[in-house]
Amino acid sequence: MTFAGTPRPRPRWYHARTDLDDFAIVSYRVDADALARHLPWGFAPMKMTFADGPGALVSAVAFRDRDFHFRFLPQVGIDCGQINYRAYVTAHGRPGVWFFGTALDHPVVAIPQYVWGMPWRRARIRIEADWDAVPASWHLEAGPAHCTAAELPEPLALLDGFAGEPDWLERLTHPTLGWYRRRDGRVGTYSIWHPVMRPRHLTATSARFPVFERLGLITPDTSPHSVLAQPSLHFDIHTPPHRFVPGR
Repeated sequence: MTFAGTPRPRPRWYHARTDLDDFAIVSYRVDADALARHLPWGFAPMKMTFADGPGALVSAVAFRDRDFHFRFLPQVGIDCGQINYRAYVTAHGRPGVWFFGTALDHPVVAIPQYVWGMPWRRARIRIEADWDAVPASWHLEAGPAHCTAAELPEPLALLDGFAGEPDWLERLTHPTLGWYRRRDGRVGTYSIWHPVMRPRHLTATSARFPVFERLGLITPDTSPHSVLAQPSLHFDIHTPPHRFVPGR
């Protein structure tokens, strides 16, 4: 059994597209009850059973946008670093991710921040990777947030907390629905599409993400659960986001 991905919705003229270079998902195991305290009514952590007990997962997803543009304006593209901070949840029974916030290294951050009311902020972000090195390496610096990781000699046979590769490919790398707290206090939502990831397995030699620390989910010395990375990945972004209405 393999994970075949999800059907690609027909791109609309008002959608956006981008290629994500040096893409990495740095995940942390957290206490599910602690995570639940940060979620709105009707939202719940995806609870998992790890080798030594129950928990949930959050991730810092970092990459370099290459030629991000709206489909109706292909001649105006941007290149910049980005970090999404997300948790794996269900919203009134539907699986997806809750976004605590996004850091973007570009002035265009004002559009999602002020026009769409999303929890985005401006930050200086540097991401470097050497995919041809042995082992391959990946490095992120964004103020106090940082991560240095190197590729494992062999892919992990089993990712802790998951039944097998199809399970973690679907739940950890392929959520297509996301929700967030808007600036007006309401919940917003948007969706994306990308092909199935074929990630490489890395291990972090050092990592720190203060966003999760301030939420009380990890401590400065917490080690990541996993690092899954890929040199490049195409994304469709179904802009604009809109207000979330349960059941719709």
